[in-house]
Amino acid sequence: MSESHRYRFSLQLSSKEIERYYQGAACNISVRADNGQQLRFAARHLRPFITFTGIQGKFQLTTDKNNQFQSLKKLPTTF
Repeated sequence: MSESHRYRFSLQLSSKEIERYYQGAACNISVRADNGQQLRFAARHLRPFITFTGIQGKFQLTTDKNNQFQSLKKLPTTF
């Protein structure tokens, strides 16, 4: 049975910050998960979440037992 790990984090990037990734100036995203762990993953995984104003929200990153990327999803906003 494969074991996966889930990490939640908040992210807010302006459209100008996103531009750096498209220009090739940066290819990885580094964030701090809610549990304090530092996470790093390929910026290309954020493409589905880019809007005109950038990227903002709460996300969940899932990795396999070897900490290899499995999925990234945006979590619903709660009030």
